[in-house]
Amino acid sequence: MRIAVGSDHAAFDMKDPIIAFIRSLGHEVIDLGTNSDDRVDYPDYADLVARRVAAGEADRGVLLCGTGIGMALTADKVPGIRAAAIQTPEFAELFRAHNDGNVICLSGRFVSLETNEAVVRAFLETEHEGGRHALRVEKIMREDDPSFEGVQLG
Repeated sequence: MRIAVGSDHAAFDMKDPIIAFIRSLGHEVIDLGTNSDDRVDYPDYADLVARRVAAGEADRGVLLCGTGIGMALTADKVPGIRAAAIQTPEFAELFRAHNDGNVICLSGRFVSLETNEAVVRAFLETEHEGGRHALRVEKIMREDDPSFEGVQLG
């Protein structure tokens, strides 16, 4: 697979080890920066990665910032993206299996490199289960359609 990777300054020290880990699993990496620990705005890097994934130029995306939360919020705004901040391998498996997640967001400040590697491995090795989950993913993605007027229950 081709994996787009981006980070901000808060997680810059973890970016290169994560890239090396992804490559060790046999995947191609598109490194979209940042390339130093100089302060940058995380939404810019989340956008770069998310748009590569949405356009099909990358199969999946990995983003790193202090918590993963800001990256997830930004990436998920790009149509076609299902992004989440994930801190455990188990959540990464469920994110892929149930939600067909395509961009994972990691914490460089609160999660160890070893745990983040396990999270990335689970994210890259787990397939979407389909079935009942496929309908739910379709419902998630209808939110990208500007003509969707929202759910009317009852």
